[in-house]
Amino acid sequence: MKRQIARTLMALAAVAFTGLCLPAIAQDAYPSRPVRIIIGFAPGSGTDVTARMIAQELGKSLNQTFIVENRPGAAVQIASNLVKAAPPDGYTLLLTSNSSHSVNPHVFKTLSYDPITDFTPIGGVASLPFVVAVNAAVPVNTMAELVSWSQANKGKVFYAYSGTVFRVPGESLNRSQNLGATGVPFKSSPDAMTEVIAGRVQFMVVDLASSQPHLTSKRMRAIALTSAKRSALAPDLPTVEEALRVQDFDMAAWTGLFGPANLPRDIVDKLNGALQRILNRPDMRQRMLAANLEPMPSDPAAFAELVKQQLKSWGAKVKDAGIEPE
Repeated sequence: MKRQIARTLMALAAVAFTGLCLPAIAQDAYPSRPVRIIIGFAPGSGTDVTARMIAQELGKSLNQTFIVENRPGAAVQIASNLVKAAPPDGYTLLLTSNSSHSVNPHVFKTLSYDPITDFTPIGGVASLPFVVAVNAAVPVNTMAELVSWSQANKGKVFYAYSGTVFRVPGESLNRSQNLGATGVPFKSSPDAMTEVIAGRVQFMVVDLASSQPHLTSKRMRAIALTSAKRSALAPDLPTVEEALRVQDFDMAAWTGLFGPANLPRDIVDKLNGALQRILNRPDMRQRMLAANLEPMPSDPAAFAELVKQQLKSWGAKVKDAGIEPE
């Protein structure tokens, strides 16, 4: 009888121990099924190029399928809300830019998500230089010439933008240089570039990654960078600050990976570790630079701090551009 009781107690203890270990086993197995990376931009955009490159490498690193899902529209709010509402299990992630997390809070009176409290920062991915690009037929080759030409053609000049992150530098130029141009919104960068190439819109601010094919084919012409410093990706291209002798015109994009709020720390660390290994590989760095993307690896804490800093910085830029919340 005593032996039977002992065996029973040992069996119960084994069951209890197994039960305690199951969560750890389940977490260690992450990812055990395909992971979705949601982006709020159309195929062909700079963020889309970045997401597909990273998804492929994460899949190899973590031995699981990572699927990029485009959910463009509403200035990245559709994609952001989808991830906000997802279970915090690591199977629905958001690869986004400062469009959703730095600019939107300052250009919309009501926003259905909070960029800080509704998401878990996983890590930085890349920075994307912006260029001022004009239609090939527009008779300007420098920023000074664009200013003079626009002022001479007030009421006839239009600039395109796709999303808030491109609207701010475009309107900043328009306002500070008294161009008298009219901003025209588009759903995506490819849509906006189509109109610039066709000549129905004369210029736009766009990321170098998505515009490079059109710049190479000379259907559009880049005349300046909107960052504070020149980029190694376009070393001969001056900045707006240089060309117009202005200060504090520093606007470019960053991209990063987020999960829903309360994403478990072990999942965050696993994804961040894989992401940093990928971005620090020399071959991956060269591949990204060839696509006009500058790798931006960071740990979760540093990335979270960047998100907070950029939210504040872009708030000031939106105000300076005279853009009223809608």
